[in-house]
Amino acid sequence: MAEKDNVFTVTQLTNLIKTMLEGTFPNVQLRGEISNFKINSASGHMYFVLKDMQSQISAVMFRGRAAYLDFTPKDGMMVTVQGSISVYGPRGNYQIIASSMHQAGIGDIMEMIEKRKRLLAAEGLFDSDRKKNLPPYPKTVGIVTSPTGAALRDILQIIRRRNDSVNVTVLPAQVQGDGAAETIVRMIKAANRWKLCDILIVGRGGGSIEDLLPFSDESVVRAVAESEIPTVSAVGHQTDLALTDYAADVRAPTPSAAAEIAVPLKNEIVDRITRCRDEMHAELSSRLMHMKMTLKLFQPENMEAQFRRIEQPLQIRLDSARDDLRDAMQKAVEGYRLRIRQCGMTLENCNPQNILDRGYSMVCDAKTGRVIRSAEETEKGAELTIRPARGLISATVN
Repeated sequence: MAEKDNVFTVTQLTNLIKTMLEGTFPNVQLRGEISNFKINSASGHMYFVLKDMQSQISAVMFRGRAAYLDFTPKDGMMVTVQGSISVYGPRGNYQIIASSMHQAGIGDIMEMIEKRKRLLAAEGLFDSDRKKNLPPYPKTVGIVTSPTGAALRDILQIIRRRNDSVNVTVLPAQVQGDGAAETIVRMIKAANRWKLCDILIVGRGGGSIEDLLPFSDESVVRAVAESEIPTVSAVGHQTDLALTDYAADVRAPTPSAAAEIAVPLKNEIVDRITRCRDEMHAELSSRLMHMKMTLKLFQPENMEAQFRRIEQPLQIRLDSARDDLRDAMQKAVEGYRLRIRQCGMTLENCNPQNILDRGYSMVCDAKTGRVIRSAEETEKGAELTIRPARGLISATVN
């Protein structure tokens, strides 16, 4: 009878296990890799499996909780799930009902990248004065990327569309996983050693932050910064993070954008050349016409007319100067003549003979010849000489 009481039905045992598990693990955190991920199109619930190297567990995240996720789960992604353990009776298996989910390791990777970024920036690897200008008309574009990736196909398609005269050198490299950084560095150094191109595009298509880690590897960043060939970093999408974006001479948001940055449009080059040719032709024609007109001035008939045009104003100036000089000399002579006449008149007026001619006489002492100007200057019995206008008169004072 006792043995009969110990026999459980399947439902009883399942309920017992359910009670024990759910009561023991009401809130648990699990870290694992997502597998067999799918979303029920009708309900919006997420169903997947969390696994590690040895075990796996079913998981479900209901639509209400899934709406708060800031990323899209996918197979192969490492996540940390928080939730409760539940037993699904109809199938007799246990699962975790996830209440939240976060990408595992993202915080650690971001911290590592930021730390590496600060160290490399302190060395000056990201300084703007180290960056080189891209050549405007490259003959060859080098591409360091996966030879089978979609990024290479996009770059090649855009280069062919923009300018089919540009040569392309593909330097195949592993772009994710172990050994990826070494192959990328090897291809960058090979391009520089052998001068394989004028511009070097280094990149890949989008992916998770783990997938893009090789492009934040210190050796890759240093190789990009030390490249003598101008580099364009084209890693993932605009929001993806890679330290090569800071070390490269130019950062492109996508591989397709890198091709557009590196390769100018052939039609624009042709239009520019045509415009320059037309402008040069017009300038040369204008200068040639000017030279012809200048040479025409040196023909004999034009030279004579030109000489006359030069000579005439000079002759006018000479005649004018001569007339001015003659007038000035005549004026000066007239002035001198007038002064001479005035001086002659002054001398004439001062001539004593003129005074004598008017009836005056000059009285002098006969002995001394001194002119007597007053009666007090002589005395009785003095001998005088009187000089009228003509002749002399001797007299004695009585």
